[in-house]
Amino acid sequence: MRLTRPCGGAGCPARETAAAPIVRLTPPPRASILPAMSAIVILTTVGDEAQGQLIARELVGRRQAACVNMVAGVRSFYRWQGEVCDDAEHLLVIKTTASQFDAVTQTIQELHSYDLPEIIAIDVSRGEPGFLEWIAASVGDDAG
Repeated sequence: MRLTRPCGGAGCPARETAAAPIVRLTPPPRASILPAMSAIVILTTVGDEAQGQLIARELVGRRQAACVNMVAGVRSFYRWQGEVCDDAEHLLVIKTTASQFDAVTQTIQELHSYDLPEIIAIDVSRGEPGFLEWIAASVGDDAG
């Protein structure tokens, strides 16, 4: 559902008085139901911002991902080699297609400093159709 206020920018009179009523401009868009082997989100964590930027830029530059978000301030608790660890990390949220999973995995393993980097894929079963089409059009050999 796309909602907006008639006015809402900085300096807008409506912001300085009571809240303006919410007006529906368009009907709610229909979410797309995707076939198998379509859009996925891959999660991985890195130890610092520089490594996250390197991996993100390479994935997008190689057309293996349409978009990578880097979320700072992640704190991870895990067991590694018999010890409980507590580390500050950055989370990479990678939007791509299932057909790119192996290539994304290879790139992460190539550039990552961890012995065993987290690489978890989550199937996207629904999403805004235009965005999902953009993901598909942005990855692969024939991406433009």
